[in-house]
Amino acid sequence: MDAVRVTGTAVAGALAATGALHALWAVTPWPLRTPEEFAETMVGAGEGAPSAAACLAVAGALGTAACLVGAEAGVLPAAGPRWVRRAGVRAVAGVLLARGAAGPLVFGGLTERTERFRRLNVRYYSPLCLALGAGAAVVAAASRGPGPR
Repeated sequence: MDAVRVTGTAVAGALAATGALHALWAVTPWPLRTPEEFAETMVGAGEGAPSAAACLAVAGALGTAACLVGAEAGVLPAAGPRWVRRAGVRAVAGVLLARGAAGPLVFGGLTERTERFRRLNVRYYSPLCLALGAGAAVVAAASRGPGPR
């Protein structure tokens, strides 16, 4: 398996797993005990967990991102026009890189967030977004050639 397929597999798998976790959060604050603890840890604001609709919307976006990256890397079946997949993977890379790079600033200083969230964001959330965004960018850069992939 070449490097792009390995990268695409890893990124698509991580995005799918993260999407599944968001879908689970639509019905439970697991692994935390209460919606309030969830809000403090995962959101950094608010008095309870996000709505089920919000969790499912994020889960859907992450699932779509996983499918786009996996298809463009050649490890999942491709659906739709290639230009849509290419644009989608570039958008996935851009959003994740922006979230990862801006996360410490936006969630650390420009908005009010809990200390617990800020600490986890700097250690885990933002670096994960940067890594996944970089991986998606590798897949996007490799998909420049003509013809179907």
